[in-house]
Amino acid sequence: MVGNGSEGTSKSQPMPPERAKIEPERIPERLRALPGLDRVREAASGTATYLVGGAVRDLLLGRDRTDLDIAVEGDAAAVGRRLGGEVRTHERFATATVHTAGLELDLATSRSESYPEPGALPEIQPATLSEDLARRDFTLNAMAVPLAGDPELIDPHGGLEDLRRGALRVLHDDSFVDDPTRALRAARYAARYGFDLDPDTERLLREADLATVSSDRVDAELRKLAAEETARRGFELLDEWGLVPLPDDAPELIDAVSALMVGEAWSRVADRDDAVLAAARGRGRDAAGELAAAEVTAPSQGVDLARGQDGVTLALARALGAEWLDRYVEEWRDIRLDIDGDDMMEAGIPEGPAIGRGLTAALRAKLDGEVASTEDELRVALGVARS
Repeated sequence: MVGNGSEGTSKSQPMPPERAKIEPERIPERLRALPGLDRVREAASGTATYLVGGAVRDLLLGRDRTDLDIAVEGDAAAVGRRLGGEVRTHERFATATVHTAGLELDLATSRSESYPEPGALPEIQPATLSEDLARRDFTLNAMAVPLAGDPELIDPHGGLEDLRRGALRVLHDDSFVDDPTRALRAARYAARYGFDLDPDTERLLREADLATVSSDRVDAELRKLAAEETARRGFELLDEWGLVPLPDDAPELIDAVSALMVGEAWSRVADRDDAVLAAARGRGRDAAGELAAAEVTAPSQGVDLARGQDGVTLALARALGAEWLDRYVEEWRDIRLDIDGDDMMEAGIPEGPAIGRGLTAALRAKLDGEVASTEDELRVALGVARS
């Protein structure tokens, strides 16, 4: 049972986007407000470039973004280098990620994709923007806006209408066969925006075979879902769709962990996204359950139990009700002795395991408030070492 100390409440699920907020006529205005596009236009002078994918979707929804997706009908890496800043290129996929002036720009040469077998990484070829949009996962991510000339929405697959009706729709029947991780992405978008699956898309999605994809790729997508504020709903959808089963109390544990990791002390113990993913997947649950079930009557006992456990396990245990872990995180784990092995050797203890036993006993005494000075620490340590 999830503990009360850090228990989160079930978050209200996002409502489908309001039609009034989806205003394609405001694209020019919103485009001008996006930082960094003037620099992209200058770096791409003479080369057709487009804002694409999620950046266009969020532009239509009026949502702020600091990461922008740019399609280049040409050499994306060359445009990236002309932008300056930190540039990381990926030759296999003809992409470049640029970090400059607080911005993150993902530039990609417009391309077509083919899949040698289900779930395999795609083989790519340079292509037109039209072909590039046709390879994408969902219609609402298959829109573009030119960065030069008239910034008119390019929407060959009906993404705008799907956005207005709050529907996720794939572009072709083999979409989840080619890349089953798109089904995981569907849960992320559905949870974040309150979208529903188009009926045909839902039928195809329920047939997706994640076994054709490496576990690393599945985990990478699930970790992106774990990073969302609506992670609980996303994992519940995957469970409902029969793709990623959830342990019985995982939804409540996800909420409890998410609430716990907001605190400054716990945010230093574990990565919030790793902890949420572990809660959803049941990883580390046995060790966390043992910590949560322990009756800790003294600080030294708590330190013995917690020391050596990784941060995610500790976070799960706290979310399961181990309230004593708050004191471990905020206080006990930072307590140190004022003495060390050199002090004991100066007092006549030969180098060896007796020193370790003495220091351990002195630390336990300090944790439990049984010593109040450096002299007391040394007295306890020497007594144990000599005995």
